[in-house]
Amino acid sequence: MMADIAMEGITKTFGKVVANKNIDLQVKYGEIHALLGENGAGKSTLVNVLSGIYIPDSGSVYIDGKETRLNSPRIAAEVGIGMIHQHFKLVENMNARENILLGNKKGLLLQKEKLNGEIVALSERFGLKINPDQKVYDMTVGEKQKLEIMKVLFRGANILILDEPTAVLTPQETENLFEIIQKMKDEGCAVIFITHKMNEVMMIADRITVLRKGETVKTLTKEETSPQELAELMVGHKVDLSIKRPKTEKGRVLLEVKDLQAVNEEGIKTLRGISFKLATREILGVAGLAGNGQKELCEALAGLYPITGGSIEYLGESLVGKSPREISSLGISMSFVPEDRLGMGLVAAMDMVDNFILKDYYKQKGMFVDRKQAREKARQAIKKLDISTPGINNSIRELSGGNIQKVLLARELNSNPSLLITAYPVRGLDINVSYKIYDLINEEKEKGVAILYVGEDLDVLLELCDRIMVLCHGEVMGILDADKAGKEELGLLMSGEKTDKLGD
Repeated sequence: MMADIAMEGITKTFGKVVANKNIDLQVKYGEIHALLGENGAGKSTLVNVLSGIYIPDSGSVYIDGKETRLNSPRIAAEVGIGMIHQHFKLVENMNARENILLGNKKGLLLQKEKLNGEIVALSERFGLKINPDQKVYDMTVGEKQKLEIMKVLFRGANILILDEPTAVLTPQETENLFEIIQKMKDEGCAVIFITHKMNEVMMIADRITVLRKGETVKTLTKEETSPQELAELMVGHKVDLSIKRPKTEKGRVLLEVKDLQAVNEEGIKTLRGISFKLATREILGVAGLAGNGQKELCEALAGLYPITGGSIEYLGESLVGKSPREISSLGISMSFVPEDRLGMGLVAAMDMVDNFILKDYYKQKGMFVDRKQAREKARQAIKKLDISTPGINNSIRELSGGNIQKVLLARELNSNPSLLITAYPVRGLDINVSYKIYDLINEEKEKGVAILYVGEDLDVLLELCDRIMVLCHGEVMGILDADKAGKEELGLLMSGEKTDKLGD
């Protein structure tokens, strides 16, 4: 018997890259079906086929037993498929009602009062709590996501696809989203939930389909599996999912930041009086929703972002006004991994060896640069971090984003820093390499390095770090001992609820 929604033998290529290879997926109405896999496993490509964004090279899609050619998002919408993208597609200066109506023929025939009534009724039915007159620019991230869900529900969608929906939410907003998803299921909707977080899968999914390297590995029910098994299916071998936090005696204070302030080019305050201390043999985590001052803080500490007030002292010496090179020469290493990984110190046209040399070529004497040491470091990095590259002399631009990230991190660790500033070091990396990097960071801690670790996964921050500093709108909401903190408390701080807990 065919499932309510069935994808059979889906293959989709982009040039030489095979994103989906003969994938099968069956989803039922009234179930939450998780699509699990590492970055690059083919999850987004598969749902883009289902939502009409991509046309497959081969394979078929069946809706209610009928083969359906989904040649455009409009056709997908007509058969009840709605996709809530990871990056919201809302017009900021319009209100909720206007965003719901965009491209929606149904709404044009309704008067404002009747339309508001329909929105409120649908909102209450699914627990979305939407104010039709609220402007998008006044909404929280969680409210914007609810509006995206409302848009597809208003258009009559009963097959809903959510692509990494919790990536930008606080724990409280995630909990609220799961309640909404559960109501969708109870109303008979088919919900496809894309994620790479095993704990979320175990909380919300009824069935799970695991993809690896563009192929279907297995479909299981939640009751018959475990996070350990899912991780092994994702990567193809056994994985140790424990993060070890070595107990070390905190050493002397290396870095002291007092009342740090900064503004951006538009004159908006990005750092609002940030103060903290960081000692040797400790990891200070930084938590917060994206865009709340993490990037500016890292760049200010590395001499890349102008500050307007406050002080930064390294072993009593002021770093304010020093260039990145001067700061680096003191033993401070920054491994900041932004969306554009090539924008922070790696040169795409250069190979690994030259990118390693870039860090300290100016220290070498004479006219000629000694490449022998850099070659050896590059080879060690490939082995230690399992960097997939044709060779040490191939240009960085030939590597995938995740491998570029590994090169950047390897170079920073190779400089033997006394202070390591690392932001999102495992973003986009597979589970196996992520845990290798956590181990490397712990090794640095045990060597006596002071580490500032900016992360987005609260579970990892709680397991890896000694203390966690929470930022909201460029301000410190609190600094908590990781041993005593919980996700709920961190979530409240992330949403702007300040505490007087400011750590040591």
